Amino acid sequence: MGHHHNHSHHHFEEQREGNKRGLLIALLITSGIMVLEFFGGLFTNSLALLSDSGHMLSDASSLALSLVAMWFASRPASPNKTYGFYRFEILTALFNGATLFVISGFIIYEAYERFLEPPSVASGTMMLIASVGFIANLISAWSLMRKGDVKDNVNLRSAYLHVIGDALGSVGALIAGLLMLVFEWYIADPIISVVVALLILKSAWGVLQNSIHILMEGTPSTINQEDVKNLLTSIEGVKDVHDLHIWTITSGLDSFSCHLLIEDDKESQMILQQAIDLIREHCKIEHTTIQVEKSDLQHGEMQV
Repeated sequence: MGHHHNHSHHHFEEQREGNKRGLLIALLITSGIMVLEFFGGLFTNSLALLSDSGHMLSDASSLALSLVAMWFASRPASPNKTYGFYRFEILTALFNGATLFVISGFIIYEAYERFLEPPSVASGTMMLIASVGFIANLISAWSLMRKGDVKDNVNLRSAYLHVIGDALGSVGALIAGLLMLVFEWYIADPIISVVVALLILKSAWGVLQNSIHILMEGTPSTINQEDVKNLLTSIEGVKDVHDLHIWTITSGLDSFSCHLLIEDDKESQMILQQAIDLIREHCKIEHTTIQVEKSDLQHGEMQV
């Protein structure tokens, strides 16, 4: 029992190390391109490049926050923060989502002005810069895939989606550059910028929803509370399951608590062991707190 727990915890930590490395590589690459595209956008007078660098800024900040959060999260728990600092990851994600809204607002406002009278853009140089950006994004997406756990960790997954979104933004800037180079359609620049801004908004909305759900102690999306209740009621000797809570501490780390009312003649430790095993198998939750009660135990009515 103890051994099993250590094994999975060790895996959790090992995975986090890989996550950190992948994030760091992606962060360095993204920051580099962000600076390149920002000055490139000013130099070539292209809003599409500037908005893509805004997109990169959103990503660089989210990558940086994820890293800081992981570093914070690995600090040990203290008596006044018994869960440690894992939740910091979720707070940073929330802050991130909010910043993204502001950035896309700026881009859309600037694009509106350009629709009225599109300025000319140095499209050749712009395409060169955008293609460098595109290649670099693919490299950082690849490093995240190879080193990190893109499927299960919400922090890493959002970073990965960001980087993919960036690659799309660079492709957009390339297309705009092509249209301006060949047809001199300078209106392509603000059009693509708005598309990029909408991409940013979409990712911001997802991040906000997810982090607010976790901060509101929402049930993890992979788990159905009713099913868990039926699962526990199916244990022989269990009469009732109440005060059942499932919540997320940080991505990939869930917690579970409940009260089990059992028949008076049943062995409580055996039932407890069955309950712990069931929750581990079906919900993949190691952190369970289960209170086993017999009929003569009285406790007040629960608020939640």
